[in-house]
Amino acid sequence: MSTPTPEPSFSPRGAVDLSALNRPQSPPPGEPGGAPTAGGFVVDLTDANFQQVVQDSTTYPVVVLLWMPTDQANADLGTTLGRLADEYAGRFLLGRVDANEYPQIAAAFQPQGVPTVVAVLQGQPLPLFAGAASEEQIRGVLDQVLAAAEQNGVTGRVPGAGAEEPEQPAEEPEEPLPPLHQEAYDAIERDDLDAAATAFSRAVTQDPTDAQAVAGLAQVRLMQRTRGADLQQVRTAAADAPADVDAQLAVADMDMLGGKVDDAFDRLLQLMPGADADDKEKLRARLVDLFEVVGTSDSRVVKARKKMMMFLY
Repeated sequence: MSTPTPEPSFSPRGAVDLSALNRPQSPPPGEPGGAPTAGGFVVDLTDANFQQVVQDSTTYPVVVLLWMPTDQANADLGTTLGRLADEYAGRFLLGRVDANEYPQIAAAFQPQGVPTVVAVLQGQPLPLFAGAASEEQIRGVLDQVLAAAEQNGVTGRVPGAGAEEPEQPAEEPEEPLPPLHQEAYDAIERDDLDAAATAFSRAVTQDPTDAQAVAGLAQVRLMQRTRGADLQQVRTAAADAPADVDAQLAVADMDMLGGKVDDAFDRLLQLMPGADADDKEKLRARLVDLFEVVGTSDSRVVKARKKMMMFLY
């Protein structure tokens, strides 16, 4: 196997799964009610240490958790994995990747969403599972990883268990967001999507070339359109009325929310050749909006845009 090539990030903020913004939230790691902080047999992976940890997987197994630490389901899984890492006492290293903060690292594993758990043995990724799992199920998976590691001669232990880590230089503070961007993200955090859309709209009005605001507005609109929607009902309605453009638009939104980018684009593009002028404009407008959600430089967007233009002209 070879190390996967990172794909462009799904969101201008690095999110892998936008639906996590609608799920119960957890305090950041280390705060009461949140997952524990890294330490011992748990390390947070960053651009600075990722390659070294991959190299270390030639000596001992590495289990990687791709997560959003402030999402409750993600935090619960991170807590369970951290506890098991301590229990296994150095037989594997748990590396955690914040998919929002380090989207390129997360994308290297090509996850469909978060949380996702992947093993790395001798520098090569081995997908394990996605979503929630019981502690018993996770133990079984870890035992399989350790058995595979032994078969491949990866039998070392994580060094320095319990040793105090050298003090790291303080990270430079992040640049503050533009005021309207910050207002929008604060509104998302308190689950006020209308206020977030208003803030991003004002930012776009002030500067139509503000790509981050345009993308943010598109993402918030997607969340507004899908809020409270039942996936099965939406899919059933679309299957019962395959020529109903509005029904197909609703499914495309749900696909996009779940990270099924190609499915969302293909569903709408297939309707364009036979659509009348009004429906064709609906499809065009929604596709343009979804292009902004993904990112206009994404290869999937470039391909879909070419098809759209061909059907329009």
